[in-house]
Amino acid sequence: MLRIRWLGRVAYDDALVLQRRLHSHSADDHLLLLEHPHVVTLGRRGRREHLLVDVEALGGSVVETDRGGEVTYHGPGQLVGYPILTVPGRRGGGMADTAAYVGGVEEQLIGVLADLGLEAGRIERHTGVWIEPDGPRPRKIAAIGVRLSRARSMHGFALNVDPDLSWFSKIVPCGITGLGVTSLAAEGVEASMQQVVDLVAQRAAAAWGAHGRIDRADVAHRVAPADLAQFTRQAANGAADASAESGNGKAGTSAESAAAAGATAEGVSPRLLGRLAAARPDGEAHEPVPLRSRKPEWMRVPLSTGPTFHQIRSTLRGLDLTTVCEEAGCPNISECWNDGTATFMILGERCTRACGFCLVDTRRPGPPDTQEPQRVAEAAVRMGLEHVVVTMVARDDLRDGGAEAVAATVAAVRGRLPGARVETLISDLGGDAGALQTVFDARPDVLNHNIETVARLQRAVRPSAGYARSLSVLARARAAGLTTKSSIIAGMGETHHEVVQTLADLHAVGTDVVTIGQYLRPSARHLPVDRWWPPDAFEQWKEIGESMGISHVESSPLTRSSYHARQAAATAARS
Repeated sequence: MLRIRWLGRVAYDDALVLQRRLHSHSADDHLLLLEHPHVVTLGRRGRREHLLVDVEALGGSVVETDRGGEVTYHGPGQLVGYPILTVPGRRGGGMADTAAYVGGVEEQLIGVLADLGLEAGRIERHTGVWIEPDGPRPRKIAAIGVRLSRARSMHGFALNVDPDLSWFSKIVPCGITGLGVTSLAAEGVEASMQQVVDLVAQRAAAAWGAHGRIDRADVAHRVAPADLAQFTRQAANGAADASAESGNGKAGTSAESAAAAGATAEGVSPRLLGRLAAARPDGEAHEPVPLRSRKPEWMRVPLSTGPTFHQIRSTLRGLDLTTVCEEAGCPNISECWNDGTATFMILGERCTRACGFCLVDTRRPGPPDTQEPQRVAEAAVRMGLEHVVVTMVARDDLRDGGAEAVAATVAAVRGRLPGARVETLISDLGGDAGALQTVFDARPDVLNHNIETVARLQRAVRPSAGYARSLSVLARARAAGLTTKSSIIAGMGETHHEVVQTLADLHAVGTDVVTIGQYLRPSARHLPVDRWWPPDAFEQWKEIGESMGISHVESSPLTRSSYHARQAAATAARS
């Protein structure tokens, strides 16, 4: 199976983590297509003297890599492709195999340029694809730098669609002097990134897709940069509240505030709805579930309070603690609390991100409470917990994103309850390797990070996060030897096949536990419910995910990320 993924703008380090995990642990072939922020990479033969300016002072980064070749530049407007393939050959990645593989990549790119009406070719002794290679002014349009190990490929190619070519004057590209660099746009070819991605994917499928077994998923191309801003605090908190499906909405402000926030008559931000519409396939017309429609029978959960429920609430109130059970309007709060289970939410009750599906408050957060970890530990002791789940709001305002607070909470719980398992549900921490390592070093029994939705809907549903970054967080945690977990929310516009694709991607990065549940619209100002998935769809996803090799898939309409967390962790530990 060749899995082709267009991932949009991805940090170089995130892409490298993904490559390494897929290279060493995935049985499938993959082609990652993406753009990078400004970055200069040095291959094994790269020399620092080929950096002609201080790249970092200009807002770029410099990374030393294990690919072949010398120095090159990646940035917006350049299509980067990372094929992670089992490469046929006799020496498992020797020089002859590498040369044959590079020649095949060059041939594909020459074919793509021909499809666009641009003639290109090769120059002897200079890897890559060139315009007018035999003319008086040869210029490189695509660079190639690869690594073959154990008959598997890494790294790949960079095709200049419409990047800022001035960046190439800041380095000695590929160590070559006296030859130019060009792009499709500079050669007068008008082609969008989406068109070029499609052509590259078609050529790759023909060359590398054995027996036509191709699986492609794309992060939406058509969302304009202006629409990638957060679901604003005004839209999240300023619209008149109408707690639609969850029944747990907070009191809202006035209708005048809703108008000031630019909300529709229902309270939904037009920007939010615009992002969602842009993520739909071209020409698709779809009406979501009406706001006031009756939920299907399988989605109705009676609130059943009892002595244990009230005791837990009293404990939490007395220790001034917050649970995601209440903040996110979880439908399973009665079942879990009566079972003596609760998910603690640390770092306050206000999040610096504003995802279109989430009820958590998005007003400006206060400073972290340094005594909170000890209060969580005290609550866990009073509740007699064997499995403690600690989640967090995103805190992009903090230097480490809140990593130290998570680690301190794990340590505090372990200090009071040495025999208890501790599960942490973290944000992506901005992809910061040091912050993530802080959490990994705390050695939680389960490291949970939610991917939330399928690739196509990421920018619409959670514009401050990213599909590739979430996969890279899980891959980093798995490489650190942790049991990993993630969650998919169904019912926001995905197809059955896209859920299966997401399960495949989670499995490819080593995720041990996956939860899948039905989206419930927390209030009128949040994303509408696209559809109610029936219980048998969730059963099917469970069967598919576990047949792929995921240790445990907890999947039902009412499943949430921490639902049956203790049981799921036990299953994963036995695998």
